[in-house]
Amino acid sequence: MTENRFRQDFPVFDRKPCVYLDSAATAQRPACVIEAEKYFYENMNANPLRGLYELSMAATDAYAEARSSVRGLINASGDEEIIFTRNSTESLNLVAYSYGLNFIHEGDEIVTTVMEHHSNILPWQMVAEKNGARLIYLEPEMDGTISDEELDRKISAKCRLIAVGHVSNVLGCVNPVKKLAQRVHDNGGVIVVDAAQSVPHMPVDVQDLGCDFLAFSGHKMMAPFGIGVLYGKRELLEKMPPFLTGGEMIEYVRLDGATWAELPHKFEAGTVNPAGAYGLKAATEYLLNVGFDHIRKTEDELTSAIFEGLSKMPYVHICGSSDPLRHTGIISFTIAGVHPHDIASILDTDKVDIRAGHHCAQPLMDYLGVGNTARASLYLYNDENDVAAFLDSIGKVRRIMGLDA
Repeated sequence: MTENRFRQDFPVFDRKPCVYLDSAATAQRPACVIEAEKYFYENMNANPLRGLYELSMAATDAYAEARSSVRGLINASGDEEIIFTRNSTESLNLVAYSYGLNFIHEGDEIVTTVMEHHSNILPWQMVAEKNGARLIYLEPEMDGTISDEELDRKISAKCRLIAVGHVSNVLGCVNPVKKLAQRVHDNGGVIVVDAAQSVPHMPVDVQDLGCDFLAFSGHKMMAPFGIGVLYGKRELLEKMPPFLTGGEMIEYVRLDGATWAELPHKFEAGTVNPAGAYGLKAATEYLLNVGFDHIRKTEDELTSAIFEGLSKMPYVHICGSSDPLRHTGIISFTIAGVHPHDIASILDTDKVDIRAGHHCAQPLMDYLGVGNTARASLYLYNDENDVAAFLDSIGKVRRIMGLDA
Protein backbone atom coordinates (compact mmCIF):
# COMPACT_ATOMS: atom_id res chain seq x y z
CA MET A 1 0.00 0.00 0.00
CA THR A 2 1.18 3.50 -0.82
CA GLU A 3 1.77 5.85 2.10
CA ASN A 4 0.42 9.37 1.80
CA ARG A 5 3.27 11.70 0.83
CA PHE A 6 1.86 14.54 2.93
CA ARG A 7 1.84 12.50 6.12
CA GLN A 8 5.50 13.27 6.75
CA ASP A 9 4.61 16.96 7.13
CA PHE A 10 2.76 16.21 10.39
CA PRO A 11 5.08 15.73 13.38
CA VAL A 12 2.43 14.06 15.55
CA PHE A 13 2.56 10.89 13.45
CA ASP A 14 6.26 10.46 14.21
CA ARG A 15 5.89 11.21 17.91
CA LYS A 16 2.58 9.44 18.53
CA PRO A 17 2.03 6.89 15.75
CA CYS A 18 -1.68 6.30 15.23
CA VAL A 19 -4.42 5.96 12.67
CA TYR A 20 -6.09 9.33 13.08
CA LEU A 21 -9.68 9.32 11.86
CA ASP A 22 -11.16 12.22 13.84
CA SER A 23 -10.39 15.19 11.60
CA ALA A 24 -14.02 16.35 11.63
CA ALA A 25 -13.41 17.20 15.30
CA THR A 26 -9.97 18.74 14.80
CA ALA A 27 -7.26 18.35 12.18
CA GLN A 28 -3.64 17.57 12.85
CA ARG A 29 -1.14 20.39 12.23
CA PRO A 30 1.68 20.35 9.69
CA ALA A 31 5.11 21.46 10.84
CA CYS A 32 4.83 24.72 8.88
CA VAL A 33 1.82 25.80 10.98
CA ILE A 34 3.51 24.87 14.25
CA GLU A 35 6.64 26.74 13.15
CA ALA A 36 4.64 29.78 12.05
CA GLU A 37 3.08 30.22 15.48
CA LYS A 38 6.48 29.66 17.09
CA TYR A 39 8.05 32.18 14.70
CA PHE A 40 5.51 34.81 15.68
CA TYR A 41 6.27 34.45 19.37
CA GLU A 42 10.00 34.48 18.78
CA ASN A 43 10.12 37.41 16.35
CA MET A 44 6.93 39.52 16.56
CA ASN A 45 5.57 39.03 20.06
CA ALA A 46 3.76 42.28 20.72
CA ASN A 47 0.22 43.63 20.67
CA PRO A 48 -0.74 44.40 17.08
CA LEU A 49 -2.55 47.63 16.16
CA ARG A 50 -1.38 49.46 19.29
CA GLY A 51 2.37 50.15 19.28
CA LEU A 52 4.58 52.34 17.10
CA TYR A 53 7.71 50.31 17.80
CA GLU A 54 9.18 47.65 15.53
CA LEU A 55 7.81 44.53 17.22
CA SER A 56 4.28 45.87 17.36
CA MET A 57 4.34 47.07 13.76
CA ALA A 58 5.59 43.65 12.64
CA ALA A 59 2.74 42.00 14.59
CA THR A 60 0.28 44.41 12.98
CA ASP A 61 1.54 43.56 9.51
CA ALA A 62 1.39 39.81 10.24
CA TYR A 63 -2.17 40.11 11.52
CA ALA A 64 -3.23 42.05 8.43
CA GLU A 65 -1.54 39.52 6.13
CA ALA A 66 -3.46 36.72 7.81
CA ARG A 67 -6.76 38.51 7.24
CA SER A 68 -5.91 39.06 3.59
CA SER A 69 -4.99 35.40 3.22
CA VAL A 70 -8.38 34.30 4.55
CA ARG A 71 -10.15 36.81 2.32
CA GLY A 72 -8.48 35.21 -0.69
CA LEU A 73 -9.31 31.69 0.47
CA ILE A 74 -13.07 32.30 0.52
CA ASN A 75 -13.17 35.10 -2.09
CA ALA A 76 -14.62 37.82 0.12
CA SER A 77 -14.92 41.27 -1.46
CA GLY A 78 -12.56 42.91 1.02
CA ASP A 79 -10.39 42.31 4.08
CA GLU A 80 -12.85 44.29 6.21
CA GLU A 81 -15.41 41.49 5.72
CA ILE A 82 -13.16 39.04 7.62
CA ILE A 83 -13.67 39.07 11.39
CA PHE A 84 -11.32 37.00 13.54
CA THR A 85 -12.99 35.13 16.41
CA ARG A 86 -12.05 32.12 18.55
CA ASN A 87 -14.00 29.52 16.56
CA SER A 88 -17.18 28.82 14.57
CA THR A 89 -19.29 28.85 17.72
CA GLU A 90 -18.24 32.37 18.61
CA SER A 91 -18.74 33.49 15.01
CA LEU A 92 -22.31 32.15 14.94
CA ASN A 93 -23.08 33.70 18.33
CA LEU A 94 -21.76 37.03 17.08
CA VAL A 95 -24.30 36.94 14.24
CA ALA A 96 -27.11 35.83 16.56
CA TYR A 97 -26.50 38.53 19.15
CA SER A 98 -25.48 41.38 16.87
CA TYR A 99 -27.72 40.73 13.86
CA GLY A 100 -30.41 38.35 15.15
CA LEU A 101 -31.44 40.23 18.25
CA ASN A 102 -31.53 43.54 16.38
CA PHE A 103 -33.06 42.64 13.02
CA ILE A 104 -35.26 39.58 13.65
CA HIS A 105 -38.65 40.60 15.03
CA GLU A 106 -41.78 39.11 16.53
CA GLY A 107 -43.63 37.04 13.95
CA ASP A 108 -40.56 36.56 11.76
CA GLU A 109 -39.44 33.03 10.95
CA ILE A 110 -35.97 31.55 11.35
CA VAL A 111 -35.32 28.37 9.37
CA THR A 112 -32.61 25.87 10.13
CA THR A 113 -32.28 22.05 9.85
CA VAL A 114 -32.37 19.12 12.23
CA MET A 115 -28.86 18.26 10.97
CA GLU A 116 -27.17 21.26 12.56
CA HIS A 117 -24.35 21.22 15.06
CA HIS A 118 -25.62 22.56 18.38
CA SER A 119 -23.67 25.77 17.81
CA ASN A 120 -25.95 26.51 14.86
CA ILE A 121 -29.15 25.70 16.76
CA LEU A 122 -28.80 27.16 20.25
CA PRO A 123 -28.11 30.76 19.15
CA TRP A 124 -31.25 30.77 17.01
CA GLN A 125 -33.33 29.24 19.79
CA MET A 126 -32.17 32.16 21.92
CA VAL A 127 -33.07 34.75 19.28
CA ALA A 128 -36.49 33.19 18.68
CA GLU A 129 -37.28 33.09 22.39
CA LYS A 130 -36.15 36.64 23.12
CA ASN A 131 -37.70 38.27 20.05
CA GLY A 132 -40.84 36.24 19.61
CA ALA A 133 -39.79 34.77 16.28
CA ARG A 134 -40.73 31.27 15.14
CA LEU A 135 -37.99 28.67 14.68
CA ILE A 136 -38.65 26.12 11.93
CA TYR A 137 -36.62 22.99 11.20
CA LEU A 138 -36.09 21.49 7.76
CA GLU A 139 -36.14 17.69 7.85
CA PRO A 140 -33.97 15.79 5.36
CA GLU A 141 -34.39 12.41 3.77
CA MET A 142 -32.41 9.66 5.48
CA ASP A 143 -29.54 10.29 3.06
CA GLY A 144 -29.38 13.95 4.08
CA THR A 145 -31.12 15.33 1.01
CA ILE A 146 -33.43 18.28 1.62
CA SER A 147 -36.18 18.04 -0.98
CA ASP A 148 -37.70 20.97 -2.83
CA GLU A 149 -41.05 19.89 -1.38
CA GLU A 150 -39.66 20.32 2.13
CA LEU A 151 -38.35 23.75 1.22
CA ASP A 152 -41.75 24.72 -0.14
CA ARG A 153 -43.47 23.50 3.04
CA LYS A 154 -41.13 25.16 5.51
CA ILE A 155 -39.85 28.39 3.92
CA SER A 156 -42.60 30.98 3.82
CA ALA A 157 -42.70 34.68 3.04
CA LYS A 158 -42.12 35.31 6.76
CA CYS A 159 -38.67 33.70 6.70
CA ARG A 160 -36.07 36.35 7.50
CA LEU A 161 -33.07 34.17 8.34
CA ILE A 162 -31.82 30.74 7.31
CA ALA A 163 -29.02 29.11 9.32
CA VAL A 164 -27.53 26.03 7.68
CA GLY A 165 -24.41 23.91 7.81
CA HIS A 166 -22.63 23.73 4.48
CA VAL A 167 -21.59 20.13 5.25
CA SER A 168 -23.16 17.97 7.96
CA ASN A 169 -20.65 16.87 10.59
CA VAL A 170 -22.55 13.56 10.94
CA LEU A 171 -23.82 12.65 7.47
CA GLY A 172 -21.16 14.46 5.43
CA CYS A 173 -23.78 15.64 2.94
CA VAL A 174 -23.41 19.00 1.20
CA ASN A 175 -26.46 21.19 1.74
CA PRO A 176 -27.96 23.38 -1.05
CA VAL A 177 -26.66 26.72 0.21
CA LYS A 178 -27.12 28.60 -3.08
CA LYS A 179 -30.74 27.48 -3.37
CA LEU A 180 -31.45 28.42 0.25
CA ALA A 181 -29.76 31.79 -0.21
CA GLN A 182 -31.99 32.61 -3.15
CA ARG A 183 -35.13 31.66 -1.20
CA VAL A 184 -34.34 33.82 1.82
CA HIS A 185 -33.10 36.73 -0.30
CA ASP A 186 -36.43 36.73 -2.13
CA ASN A 187 -37.95 37.49 1.30
CA GLY A 188 -35.44 40.23 2.08
CA GLY A 189 -33.70 38.00 4.63
CA VAL A 190 -30.19 36.67 5.18
CA ILE A 191 -28.47 33.29 5.22
CA VAL A 192 -25.91 32.23 7.83
CA VAL A 193 -23.64 29.34 6.81
CA ASP A 194 -21.72 27.11 9.21
CA ALA A 195 -18.75 26.16 7.03
CA ALA A 196 -16.67 24.42 9.69
CA GLN A 197 -16.81 21.12 7.75
CA SER A 198 -16.53 22.57 4.24
CA VAL A 199 -13.73 25.16 4.21
CA PRO A 200 -11.06 22.53 5.08
CA HIS A 201 -12.21 20.16 2.34
CA MET A 202 -13.49 22.05 -0.70
CA PRO A 203 -13.31 25.41 -2.44
CA VAL A 204 -15.69 27.86 -0.75
CA ASP A 205 -16.57 31.06 -2.59
CA VAL A 206 -18.83 33.28 -0.50
CA GLN A 207 -19.81 35.42 -3.46
CA ASP A 208 -20.75 32.42 -5.57
CA LEU A 209 -22.70 30.85 -2.70
CA GLY A 210 -24.55 34.10 -2.09
CA CYS A 211 -24.17 33.80 1.68
CA ASP A 212 -24.49 36.83 3.94
CA PHE A 213 -22.51 35.34 6.83
CA LEU A 214 -20.16 32.36 6.92
CA ALA A 215 -18.38 30.90 9.94
CA PHE A 216 -15.50 28.44 10.26
CA SER A 217 -12.81 27.33 12.70
CA GLY A 218 -9.08 27.35 12.12
CA HIS A 219 -8.42 24.15 14.06
CA LYS A 220 -10.43 22.03 11.61
CA MET A 221 -8.24 23.25 8.72
CA MET A 222 -4.88 22.56 10.41
CA ALA A 223 -4.50 26.00 12.06
CA PRO A 224 -3.95 26.54 15.80
CA PHE A 225 -6.72 26.27 18.34
CA GLY A 226 -8.37 29.52 19.34
CA ILE A 227 -8.64 31.23 15.96
CA GLY A 228 -11.86 31.33 13.96
CA VAL A 229 -13.41 33.38 11.21
CA LEU A 230 -16.68 35.14 10.54
CA TYR A 231 -17.26 36.43 7.04
CA GLY A 232 -20.02 39.01 6.73
CA LYS A 233 -21.15 41.25 3.91
CA ARG A 234 -19.83 44.72 4.56
CA GLU A 235 -23.23 46.42 4.34
CA LEU A 236 -24.60 44.10 7.03
CA LEU A 237 -21.60 44.35 9.34
CA GLU A 238 -21.67 48.14 9.15
CA LYS A 239 -25.23 48.39 10.48
CA MET A 240 -24.77 45.78 13.22
CA PRO A 241 -23.81 46.85 16.76
CA PRO A 242 -20.67 45.29 18.25
CA PHE A 243 -20.91 41.91 19.94
CA LEU A 244 -18.34 42.74 22.63
CA THR A 245 -17.16 46.12 23.83
CA GLY A 246 -13.86 47.24 25.33
CA GLY A 247 -10.39 47.90 24.05
CA GLU A 248 -9.42 48.24 20.39
CA MET A 249 -12.97 48.14 19.01
CA ILE A 250 -13.49 51.83 19.62
CA GLU A 251 -12.56 54.98 17.71
CA TYR A 252 -13.15 57.32 20.66
CA VAL A 253 -14.55 56.98 24.18
CA ARG A 254 -16.28 59.75 26.11
CA LEU A 255 -17.82 59.66 29.54
CA ASP A 256 -21.24 59.71 27.94
CA GLY A 257 -20.64 57.22 25.11
CA ALA A 258 -18.31 55.99 22.42
CA THR A 259 -17.71 55.84 18.69
CA TRP A 260 -16.96 52.41 17.29
CA ALA A 261 -13.91 51.66 15.19
CA GLU A 262 -14.26 50.86 11.51
CA LEU A 263 -14.59 47.32 10.23
CA PRO A 264 -13.28 44.79 10.98
CA HIS A 265 -12.00 46.10 14.31
CA LYS A 266 -15.50 46.95 15.59
CA PHE A 267 -16.02 43.22 16.19
CA GLU A 268 -12.58 42.37 17.60
CA ALA A 269 -12.64 43.69 21.15
CA GLY A 270 -9.65 43.33 23.43
CA THR A 271 -6.27 41.79 22.76
CA VAL A 272 -6.52 39.66 19.64
CA ASN A 273 -4.81 36.36 18.78
CA PRO A 274 -2.14 37.38 16.25
CA ALA A 275 -0.07 34.23 16.66
CA GLY A 276 -3.12 32.10 15.94
CA ALA A 277 -3.94 34.26 12.92
CA TYR A 278 -0.36 33.89 11.67
CA GLY A 279 -0.70 30.13 12.05
CA LEU A 280 -4.02 30.31 10.18
CA LYS A 281 -2.25 32.05 7.32
CA ALA A 282 0.31 29.23 7.19
CA ALA A 283 -2.49 26.64 7.24
CA THR A 284 -4.29 28.45 4.42
CA GLU A 285 -1.14 28.46 2.31
CA TYR A 286 -0.50 24.78 3.02
CA LEU A 287 -4.09 23.89 2.16
CA LEU A 288 -3.91 25.71 -1.16
CA ASN A 289 -0.52 24.16 -1.91
CA VAL A 290 -1.93 20.65 -1.44
CA GLY A 291 -4.96 21.64 -3.51
CA PHE A 292 -8.64 20.87 -3.03
CA ASP A 293 -8.69 18.54 -6.04
CA HIS A 294 -6.13 16.33 -4.35
CA ILE A 295 -7.94 16.51 -1.01
CA ARG A 296 -11.25 15.51 -2.57
CA LYS A 297 -9.66 12.69 -4.58
CA THR A 298 -7.94 11.31 -1.47
CA GLU A 299 -11.07 11.49 0.67
CA ASP A 300 -13.32 10.01 -2.00
CA GLU A 301 -11.00 7.07 -2.66
CA LEU A 302 -10.56 6.28 1.02
CA THR A 303 -14.25 6.73 1.81
CA SER A 304 -15.11 4.33 -1.02
CA ALA A 305 -12.63 1.80 0.38
CA ILE A 306 -14.18 2.06 3.84
CA PHE A 307 -17.66 1.62 2.38
CA GLU A 308 -16.53 -1.45 0.48
CA GLY A 309 -15.00 -2.98 3.59
CA LEU A 310 -17.93 -2.20 5.86
CA SER A 311 -20.42 -3.54 3.30
CA LYS A 312 -18.99 -7.01 3.97
CA MET A 313 -19.95 -6.69 7.64
CA PRO A 314 -23.76 -7.14 7.86
CA TYR A 315 -23.85 -5.91 11.46
CA VAL A 316 -22.58 -2.44 10.45
CA HIS A 317 -25.03 0.30 9.47
CA ILE A 318 -23.74 3.49 7.81
CA CYS A 319 -25.77 6.63 8.41
CA GLY A 320 -26.63 8.82 5.46
CA SER A 321 -26.25 8.23 1.76
CA SER A 322 -25.25 4.85 0.30
CA ASP A 323 -23.04 6.79 -2.12
CA PRO A 324 -19.57 7.26 -0.56
CA LEU A 325 -18.93 10.29 -2.76
CA ARG A 326 -21.65 12.19 -0.90
CA HIS A 327 -19.95 11.92 2.50
CA THR A 328 -17.12 14.48 2.28
CA GLY A 329 -14.84 12.05 4.10
CA ILE A 330 -17.26 11.54 7.02
CA ILE A 331 -18.56 8.05 7.83
CA SER A 332 -20.94 7.78 10.80
CA PHE A 333 -21.99 4.25 11.64
CA THR A 334 -23.34 1.83 14.23
CA ILE A 335 -22.57 -1.81 14.99
CA ALA A 336 -25.47 -4.00 16.06
CA GLY A 337 -25.33 -4.84 19.75
CA VAL A 338 -22.34 -2.59 20.51
CA HIS A 339 -22.44 0.89 21.99
CA PRO A 340 -20.43 3.43 19.95
CA HIS A 341 -18.33 4.27 23.01
CA ASP A 342 -17.28 0.62 23.20
CA ILE A 343 -16.43 0.67 19.50
CA ALA A 344 -14.16 3.67 20.00
CA SER A 345 -12.52 2.14 23.08
CA ILE A 346 -11.78 -1.13 21.29
CA LEU A 347 -10.33 0.68 18.28
CA ASP A 348 -8.19 2.78 20.62
CA THR A 349 -6.40 -0.40 21.77
CA ASP A 350 -5.25 -0.71 18.14
CA LYS A 351 -4.30 2.99 18.07
CA VAL A 352 -7.16 3.75 15.70
CA ASP A 353 -8.69 7.08 16.70
CA ILE A 354 -12.37 7.67 15.92
CA ARG A 355 -15.12 9.71 17.54
CA ALA A 356 -18.15 8.28 19.34
CA GLY A 357 -21.17 10.08 20.75
CA HIS A 358 -23.87 12.45 19.52
CA HIS A 359 -21.32 14.73 17.80
CA CYS A 360 -23.06 17.85 19.17
CA ALA A 361 -26.02 16.97 16.95
CA GLN A 362 -28.58 15.44 19.32
CA PRO A 363 -31.64 16.54 17.30
CA LEU A 364 -30.22 14.66 14.31
CA MET A 365 -29.53 11.59 16.45
CA ASP A 366 -33.16 11.64 17.58
CA TYR A 367 -34.31 12.09 13.98
CA LEU A 368 -32.22 9.12 12.85
CA GLY A 369 -33.49 7.01 15.74
CA VAL A 370 -30.10 6.45 17.33
CA GLY A 371 -28.67 7.70 20.61
CA ASN A 372 -25.10 7.91 19.40
CA THR A 373 -22.93 6.86 16.47
CA ALA A 374 -19.30 6.09 15.85
CA ARG A 375 -17.65 8.37 13.31
CA ALA A 376 -14.54 8.03 11.19
CA SER A 377 -13.50 11.21 9.40
CA LEU A 378 -10.72 11.52 6.84
CA TYR A 379 -8.35 14.22 5.74
CA LEU A 380 -5.47 14.83 3.39
CA TYR A 381 -2.91 12.91 5.50
CA ASN A 382 -4.82 9.60 5.59
CA ASP A 383 -3.98 6.70 3.30
CA GLU A 384 -4.80 3.10 2.43
CA ASN A 385 -2.87 1.82 5.44
CA ASP A 386 -5.21 3.77 7.72
CA VAL A 387 -8.25 2.26 6.01
CA ALA A 388 -6.85 -1.26 6.32
CA ALA A 389 -6.10 -0.78 10.02
CA PHE A 390 -9.56 0.68 10.64
CA LEU A 391 -11.37 -2.16 8.87
CA ASP A 392 -9.26 -4.80 10.61
CA SER A 393 -10.05 -3.30 14.01
CA ILE A 394 -13.77 -2.94 13.24
CA GLY A 395 -13.83 -6.61 12.24
CA LYS A 396 -12.81 -7.59 15.78
CA VAL A 397 -15.30 -5.45 17.70
CA ARG A 398 -18.20 -7.87 18.05
CA ARG A 399 -15.95 -10.81 18.86
CA ILE A 400 -14.25 -8.84 21.62
CA MET A 401 -17.68 -7.93 22.98
CA GLY A 402 -18.59 -11.60 23.12
CA LEU A 403 -20.96 -11.47 20.16
CA ASP A 404 -20.98 -13.51 16.99
CA ALA A 405 -18.72 -11.84 14.45
